[in-house]
Amino acid sequence: MHIGLPAGKRVYFVSDFHLGAPDPATSRAREQRIVRFLDMAEQDAAHIFLVGDLFDFWFEYNHVIPKGYTRLLGKLASLTDRGIGVSAFIGNHDMWMNGYFESELNIPVYLEPQTFEIGGKQFYVAHGDGLGPGDHGYKFLKKVFRNPLCRWLFSWMHPAMGISIANYFSHKSRSATGMELEHFLGEENEWLAIHSKEILQQQHFDYFIYGHRHLPIDMPVGPHSRYINLGEWLNYNSYAVFDGNNMELKYFENENGPKGTVIGR
Repeated sequence: MHIGLPAGKRVYFVSDFHLGAPDPATSRAREQRIVRFLDMAEQDAAHIFLVGDLFDFWFEYNHVIPKGYTRLLGKLASLTDRGIGVSAFIGNHDMWMNGYFESELNIPVYLEPQTFEIGGKQFYVAHGDGLGPGDHGYKFLKKVFRNPLCRWLFSWMHPAMGISIANYFSHKSRSATGMELEHFLGEENEWLAIHSKEILQQQHFDYFIYGHRHLPIDMPVGPHSRYINLGEWLNYNSYAVFDGNNMELKYFENENGPKGTVIGR
């Protein structure tokens, strides 16, 4: 898929907001910060990629969506109304999207990795969950959770009960609390880097862009290819921006720099 990049414009990549975690007040402050980031990006954005786990839990019933997130959803609608392209990927926390973003916000939603040509460069973009070697237990659960029958059965549970149960289990996870930072596993053991190198054996990409990992990472995976993980907004406020020539990993309203290790090129 080709995405145009006019002179003076940039493409933004951001993921793992985990809105809703760990509590309403903290989530609200994070949501307001995210909207400020989108206000900034709006000034020169040709396109904005939301690379999964925007919400700590999300399920779309036929006539019900989770309560809250009005500021973010309104801002996204404003962006697309202005003609700024926005694309979204589902993550492991918000995999049950079912048409709301497309119909109400004019934002396409992708369930699987996608490829894009931007400014003459080739991009491979995915949330990252279930990719690469290992983690067979989660890969099985992912198939179960995405199964249409499972989604249909869950949809028959009253929203007050279904969303409460899902939020409980979501908040129990490490990624929901945001209290622990991921640790870099080394170039030979980072599973998304391994996945990227496997893809490169079949097709060239200049950039592999992922979320999910919760650690901002920028590292080479080939002579002319880079793996970039977008980090998250519980600790880092990190994002990536491409201007047609350079890709840069940056931090929004974080003057003192990241709180953990960021792997450079």
